[in-house]
Amino acid sequence: MSSKLFLIFIIFFAVGAFAGSFFVPSKSYVSGLPFCLGLFFIFLALFLLALRSLGGAGVLVIVLLGLGAGLCWYAFRAAPPDVSVLEKQVGQRIVLKGIIDDEPDERENYIGLAVKTEGGAKILVLARHYPIFKYGDEVETVGVLQKPSNFSDFDYRAYLAKDNIYFEMFYPEVKLVSSGRGWSVQEKLFLLKEKFLENISRVIPEPQSALLGGLTFGAKRSMPEDLLEDFRRTGIIHIVVLSGYNVTIIADAIMRVFSFLPSFMGIGLGALGIIGFALMAGASATVVRASLMALLVLLARATGRIYEITIALFAAGFLMVLHNPKIIRFDSSFQLSFLATMALIYLAPMMEKRFKFLPKKFQIRAIIAATASTQIFVLPLILYKMGLFSTVALPVNLLVLFFIPATMFFGFLTAATGFTSIILGTSISYFLSLPFAWITHLLLSYELKIVELFSALPFASFNIPNFPLWLMLLVYGVYTILIFRFKIFKSK
Repeated sequence: MSSKLFLIFIIFFAVGAFAGSFFVPSKSYVSGLPFCLGLFFIFLALFLLALRSLGGAGVLVIVLLGLGAGLCWYAFRAAPPDVSVLEKQVGQRIVLKGIIDDEPDERENYIGLAVKTEGGAKILVLARHYPIFKYGDEVETVGVLQKPSNFSDFDYRAYLAKDNIYFEMFYPEVKLVSSGRGWSVQEKLFLLKEKFLENISRVIPEPQSALLGGLTFGAKRSMPEDLLEDFRRTGIIHIVVLSGYNVTIIADAIMRVFSFLPSFMGIGLGALGIIGFALMAGASATVVRASLMALLVLLARATGRIYEITIALFAAGFLMVLHNPKIIRFDSSFQLSFLATMALIYLAPMMEKRFKFLPKKFQIRAIIAATASTQIFVLPLILYKMGLFSTVALPVNLLVLFFIPATMFFGFLTAATGFTSIILGTSISYFLSLPFAWITHLLLSYELKIVELFSALPFASFNIPNFPLWLMLLVYGVYTILIFRFKIFKSK
């Protein structure tokens, strides 16, 4: 009973934080409406607890506590740092010093640098590709300070604010002041990741190398905008960036390779593979979230203890929201990873049982069930966020995802053999990596060709403008009822 109440509290804490996201946060807002409502809910809950009520009243206590706590926490954590000095300089050409606080985001026409100032606020600097900067560099920027502008159908300001970014600079003069000002562990991980990517680009051309970098290491490398649009139209944009689903594929592949071993050893090797993969991908917040989700999927499939994994999944989500409550509404990566994880844990096993007409050989049945499940679960969110419905998403995902484990495996071997240059020299290392690079290039070319062919179809996708929030929430409410109806959640 206590675990069920804990689950109810977590769910309504998330509901409270989500509701709080529709208020405009400010320093004074902490003492405003959300805080007062939170106190009201807490005192009401304490009053009900004093009555020592059980049953429905006890559940109501937990619901009110969760709502109040989530609302208060969002109001407290969403309060921005003091940006009053910078606010007065908007529209002016200024000189600003700061430290690059995240991995540079390389795009086709620019590179995005999140520069953290002394006051704690971050500025998104859209700079030219050269000179090259990295995480931990202290830079001096000279340019016009601007506030981000919202798009007609996208709250861009709130999206940036989730990472404490409140200002922008477009193509300023950027000069390196010093290096090594970031967290030393993070710097080393990013350097390792950069070396992996250099090894790939040395033997695999573009755009295949950019796709492999995003698929295997979550690299923020530029891809042509028309190619990215093809990925969106075919409903497979999720493979371009590292996600919980990608990491789960790695864990599944490791477990299949070592299936001849006792199950606990296979699980252990799969978990070690996820942890090692997260470290190689830089261990950023997005990568850690995706890896944690993948570990939960791995445990659910290996143990079959869905109820316990349910508690663990929501507890993990609770900790992530506790760290940054803004992600629950404004971080699509978190939302997609969480929904895809739910689909793989709860829906995929049920669908696999109903796909008995499909062969189990080569994991065909499992792949089709997992693909269909994730597509069903993420579709309402994609319609709300993007308004784009892909009619070819399912066949494209089936044709591509079947080859993703092999692509990631040979891509990793291609990158890893590049490190032999330290011992054997660059030329020998190059020839050693070529066989793996040829296989990887062939697989990547196949995947890009599938995307190109299906995106060229006139009916590949169509827009559903203004897909409402209430409809998305209603669909997920129906999903929740169906999960309970089919007894996916089982009591101890």
